[in-house]
Amino acid sequence: MTRRDNLPQMTVLASLSLILLALPFVTTYNDLLTAWAMQLGVAQPLQAVSPLEARMVVALLTAFGFHAAAAGSILVVWGSSGQPTDLFISWNCIGWQSLVLLGVSLAVGLRGRYSAEARAQVFLLGLLGTVLVNLVRVALVCLLAAVAGRAPAIIFHDYGGTLMTVVWLFAFWVIAQRWLLVDSMSTEAAGAE
Repeated sequence: MTRRDNLPQMTVLASLSLILLALPFVTTYNDLLTAWAMQLGVAQPLQAVSPLEARMVVALLTAFGFHAAAAGSILVVWGSSGQPTDLFISWNCIGWQSLVLLGVSLAVGLRGRYSAEARAQVFLLGLLGTVLVNLVRVALVCLLAAVAGRAPAIIFHDYGGTLMTVVWLFAFWVIAQRWLLVDSMSTEAAGAE
């Protein structure tokens, strides 16, 4: 086996190492953002989003064959035993921190000579992908709570959800840089040849 054959495994291992290194930073970052949001008084406006997110999570769970319902910010999911589990989606659980993190990464990642069309595509992909990741994250928390109990759901909520966001952002930037963001200079140089 040559070194080139090991390249995919080495890439996955390096990516996993970076994700694990970034996890404490992102978790601390989320806590810091929460404290700032509370000081700025944005908790109430953010809480107004949670009923909408609850309905979207119910739609997602229903699409995959799970029995769920929402009333305002409260989600009810029925596990395999038929017992309902109710969960409250607070303003701090809707995933706004991942949108802030996406915004910061967009501010840094879109510097350069990129076309307006490429920037718009990257922005839309990032926004839609981050919203979808948040919906899946909340749906998984609900399923874990219904099937395995609240403790595993809380652990996943606090750490697995953060890991999902970090993995998504790494994947998003790989996709954006590989297929969407083409430097205007390299495009002009290729056209001149």
